[in-house]
Amino acid sequence: MIFSMTGFAVSSREFPGGILSLEIRAVNHRYLDVQIRVPDELRAIEPQLREHISGKVTRGKLECRVSLNQVDSSSPTLELNTQFLQRLIEVSREAQNLSGEKSGLSVNDLMRWPGIMKSNELVPEVLQELCQETMRAVLTDFNASRNREGEKLKAVLLERVASIEAIINAIKPKLPHILDAHMAKLGARLLEAIGNIDADRLKQEFALFAQKTDIDEELSRLTTHLSEIKRILKVGGQVGKRLDFLMQELNREANTLGSKSVSTETTQASVELKVLIEQMREQIQNIE
Repeated sequence: MIFSMTGFAVSSREFPGGILSLEIRAVNHRYLDVQIRVPDELRAIEPQLREHISGKVTRGKLECRVSLNQVDSSSPTLELNTQFLQRLIEVSREAQNLSGEKSGLSVNDLMRWPGIMKSNELVPEVLQELCQETMRAVLTDFNASRNREGEKLKAVLLERVASIEAIINAIKPKLPHILDAHMAKLGARLLEAIGNIDADRLKQEFALFAQKTDIDEELSRLTTHLSEIKRILKVGGQVGKRLDFLMQELNREANTLGSKSVSTETTQASVELKVLIEQMREQIQNIE
């Protein structure tokens, strides 16, 4: 799969007394740059949240916001855990009988016993787990949105690859005719300028010139690079940096083709290639 570095996802979870919301948004960046904003109640699990993100995302400038909205402003309620209290009293009496002590646990002792009082206030550990659960769900949606965008980018790139291949296929059969026409034109100009000229010498110069202006090798390398781009897009994964390198190679070949051009056709082909390559490069900047 191909992933874009641009994405957005948000999710909310209710808890007793409020709502937890988690939002992730990202844009393209050379490396992974994560900024997390969490309320003080969840500051302790910020490292775990970063681990969740880095396990699913490798590149991009990513911002994560976690917010807690209290919907119940009343004070926390307290009530006795009666079942636990009854059991504690029974155990206290059994211990009193076995030990021979005259006095058991007092009311104050019972009230201080952990778990005797129940509250609607959320336990910090439960809130932290709820936040991590929400993070996992948001990351799933986030990567799904990045994949949808990545597939669109892939389609655009393949379209540009096909356009470049069409230009190469159109210009290749014309190369012998273009070179012969240019040679004939140069020969006519030379004869006109200097009159008599040694035919063998002229052939040698033309052969050397033909070698310097031969662009068949550049076209072959362009074709090879295009095949590699298609292979990479098919395999998927973290391909942004490899594709960016191939754009540099394509641009180098297009520039060389332009510098060797001896006709308006090859010059125009070079310009069109560079335009398409630049369009591809701009799209690749958004691929992970």
